[in-house]
Amino acid sequence: MNKIFIIVGVLTFTWMFSSCVDDLDVKPKDPDTILSGNIGDDPQYMKQVLGKIYASFIIAGQGENGGADIAASDENFFTTIRALWNLQEITTDEAICAWTDVGIADLNTQTWSPSNPFLTALYQRLGLSVTYANDFIKMNQGSDDPEVVRYVAEARFLRALAYSWQMDLFGNPPFTTEKDGVGKFYPKQIKRADLFNYIVTELKDIEDDLGEPGSSYPQADKAAAWMLLARLYLNAEVYTGTAKWDSCIIYTNKVFDSNAYELADEYYQNFSANNHYPDNPEMIFALEQDGINTQGYVGTTFIIESSSDADYLPAEDYHGLTENTNWNGNRARKDFMDILVDTLATYGDNPVPSDVSTFEAVADQRVFLKIKKSIDIPSPSASGDYGIGVYKFTAMNSDYPRNPDGTLQRDVNGDYLSFPTNYHPAYASTDFPVFRLADAYLMRAEANYRLGNLPEAVDDIKIVRQRAYGDSSGDISIDDLDEEFLLDERAREFYYEAQRRTDLVRFGQFTDGTYHWQWKGGTFEGTSTDSHLNLFPIPGDEVAANPNIKQNPGY
Repeated sequence: MNKIFIIVGVLTFTWMFSSCVDDLDVKPKDPDTILSGNIGDDPQYMKQVLGKIYASFIIAGQGENGGADIAASDENFFTTIRALWNLQEITTDEAICAWTDVGIADLNTQTWSPSNPFLTALYQRLGLSVTYANDFIKMNQGSDDPEVVRYVAEARFLRALAYSWQMDLFGNPPFTTEKDGVGKFYPKQIKRADLFNYIVTELKDIEDDLGEPGSSYPQADKAAAWMLLARLYLNAEVYTGTAKWDSCIIYTNKVFDSNAYELADEYYQNFSANNHYPDNPEMIFALEQDGINTQGYVGTTFIIESSSDADYLPAEDYHGLTENTNWNGNRARKDFMDILVDTLATYGDNPVPSDVSTFEAVADQRVFLKIKKSIDIPSPSASGDYGIGVYKFTAMNSDYPRNPDGTLQRDVNGDYLSFPTNYHPAYASTDFPVFRLADAYLMRAEANYRLGNLPEAVDDIKIVRQRAYGDSSGDISIDDLDEEFLLDERAREFYYEAQRRTDLVRFGQFTDGTYHWQWKGGTFEGTSTDSHLNLFPIPGDEVAANPNIKQNPGY
């Protein structure tokens, strides 16, 4: 696999020192330091700088035991994917966090304010990734070297990805490109619909410059751009007021027509240490993690550890991690269990027995759940011993043998039976999935449903469910297909992958819809919340500091 994230030395961009250094062609005293003026000295420098942009989404920064790009009391706590996961998951039925850190209870109950630190962290982190990309693009655009052209296209893709998350979460962020100068100035705010059009135009413009599908994993290729376009069009009505279902189908079809991908034979390979392409033919684009080279309590390591506890879901027994384990924070709410277990398909008219702690009898092999001390969570910040344990992500390879209760089997010496080659006892080597082929099927299914093409929608859903059930026993008919089923099926396929809030917003169920889950709105049974919460607020510090920024309505 092409390892682009192994970055050595200190990487300093123009905007970080231009006010102090007049001659940008100066050579660094330390040959391991890469400055804007010497990126072109060695082709490897350029790749390392590009790697910095990729890495900005998953780790805190450079340097052993420190070197975070943004100062924080805990440099891992406020990294991009970790903060994104919190905003997309614990604000919904799929997760709730037991920790008492400032800001978490607000997310658990949809009672956040502009001062929530996770909002501020993600807002700043995504803005930093945009800044890194802008600088790289400015330094290298116009080159005739095909490899440099591809690198610039990848940087533009990563900028588009960062902007797509800002647009989805915050609506109207500040906007800069490589054309803006470097220095002290107040970026202007861009309207959500205008940012949508910009991202779409960017992705179409770079399409021909990116690598062929499957050619450069974990770096972005054409298929990654097509998937991002499809996801943008899937949510176009939310972002712009105008639906674009036909366009969503066009770009999912491009992914399928490339013939570069197929569903993994087993669902759980997508969340195991060997989930990278081509070992896993389903993975289109992911943020790479490596227990040796990209260490930190971030990304999938964070998901695994925060979902584990000593009594019900020990990280060692379920995931193979043996150091700094069992943080006992995140678990699912019972309302989500009722969706994921898919009770009608599994038990007919009989509800899930209340005494079942694991779900070995469930035919849907996407179910990686365990009932903990109690199915109910007595308060939003109650111990992680309450609720529904989720052990979907693992630090082990997908060919690990499991016991009936989900724990990993060991050999006669007590060793696990399937270690990844880059195994580390504290850090997972499981890539965080951003786009995988199952999403192309379910995006196309939803778009076809919205357009009234019901047979086509059913066909795509059947493909995904036949992998989940191992046969046709989970097949559905046109009569089964409605909005509730589509939303629930996406939950069954993509839970804990940081998509749930976006899906609930699109279906009108995140705030003031009819679907309530435990502790939504701060009540045990759940209640509706105000629709202005469909957008997060612009962080208060940003509004106070930048006169060009207006706060989102309702805050």
